[in-house]
Amino acid sequence: MTNLEQWREKNLSYYRDIEELYQFFVQPQSDVLEVGSGIGYLLKSVDPKTGIGIDNNSLMVELSTQKFSHLKFLLEKAEEFQPNQEFDYILMANTISYLNNIQQALLNIRKACKPSTKVILTFHNPAWELVLKFATLLKQRMPIENLNWLNYGDIENLLDLEGLEVIGRGKRMLLPKKIPLLYQLFNKYLAPLPIINNLCLTEYIIARVQTDLTEAQQKIQNSTCSVIIPARNEAGNIESCVTRMPSLGKHTEIIFIEGNSSDNTWKEIKRVQAEYGKKWDIKIAQQKGKGKGDAVRQGFAMATGDILIILDSDLTVKPEDLVYFFEAVASGRCEFANGCRLVYPLSDESMPWLNRMANRFFAWLLSYLLNTEIKDSLCGTKVLSKKNYLRIAENRSYFGEFDPFGDFDLLFGAAKLGLKIKDIPVRYVPRTYGSSNIQHFKEGIVLLKMCLYAAKKIKFR
Repeated sequence: MTNLEQWREKNLSYYRDIEELYQFFVQPQSDVLEVGSGIGYLLKSVDPKTGIGIDNNSLMVELSTQKFSHLKFLLEKAEEFQPNQEFDYILMANTISYLNNIQQALLNIRKACKPSTKVILTFHNPAWELVLKFATLLKQRMPIENLNWLNYGDIENLLDLEGLEVIGRGKRMLLPKKIPLLYQLFNKYLAPLPIINNLCLTEYIIARVQTDLTEAQQKIQNSTCSVIIPARNEAGNIESCVTRMPSLGKHTEIIFIEGNSSDNTWKEIKRVQAEYGKKWDIKIAQQKGKGKGDAVRQGFAMATGDILIILDSDLTVKPEDLVYFFEAVASGRCEFANGCRLVYPLSDESMPWLNRMANRFFAWLLSYLLNTEIKDSLCGTKVLSKKNYLRIAENRSYFGEFDPFGDFDLLFGAAKLGLKIKDIPVRYVPRTYGSSNIQHFKEGIVLLKMCLYAAKKIKFR
């Protein structure tokens, strides 16, 4: 066993925690570049389709090549690296702390990015500097000189200077040594808690390429759109869903999924399709399963558009506002647009005070769980690209079929993929036909159970 491997074995719990973090965000069988690949264990752990590691230490490159021959390791300095391909993910596990020229390295890395590439960096919390230096003196940690001790603001600024924007961040690991009983208590249960989380050793950032405004406008004009409208007992709203629909991008497709209504909703959907079918591309189907989540998934399966939009057929969110959602996602300014009803004034008729408080609570809880600021988690209007929806669907086994509403399923899936999530303000109005299908107390309990389940799968893993 080499000296490098001995240090890894000495602090194996720390290294495995880093690997677990990257495994959570990196989808298997992706094209992955690791900058500062060391002896190759991290790159191997994310199971890449194409895996390339670069390192400026010839001994590490030689050792990693011997151990993981199915991966490619190159003797390269990040500051001199000139990539000849683009990757789905670029990993930098503590690498930014060792670079002599961070801006040049990030500039080179930027060349290996496509619009969907996620750059994932980990680095030590600067508050641990003295602790780690003391650990080095005690020979509990590999001796390293002249580290860059950067905080979150430093790294965000450096990324921004080279055309990369932060879309996610977090902290983990309170106790890097595996002490029986204490290790799990500190790292699984205490480390994720608010305030305590600020004390953690490992910080991480997820970044992506900033959107070019000229390219963004071209994407808006060239993208197609599918609007999925689940409808149950909404006969009086069906025609307005079509007549008030704005034209979105190059082509707009409207998909009605009728959910076993007790009124004449299905008859009205067929009438509207016949009357407006020459002006609009309207597809219709009756739901095979139960629940809004099932209806949305059925509509997504039928959709042919580049951008997928969910519009509730009660029209409490105005169809006219969908243009803001479409442009945000089609342009690339965000990757998941989440409707927010809590910006503009609300009447008690459209959302009673108690419902408002419940929405704020669930928004806070979701923001905490996902490490992403969300002001309103329960608005039914959500938008993402079809490409990213398919990635969420492929990855659905991680969370399982836990969500009858469909909203949390999409939010949790987007967070796990590291998508950029943004709130889009909507003007929320009272319904003009029918009554709500929501059973507030019963479904509130279901939402709480889903949040607890997500906490286990995301925060307290």
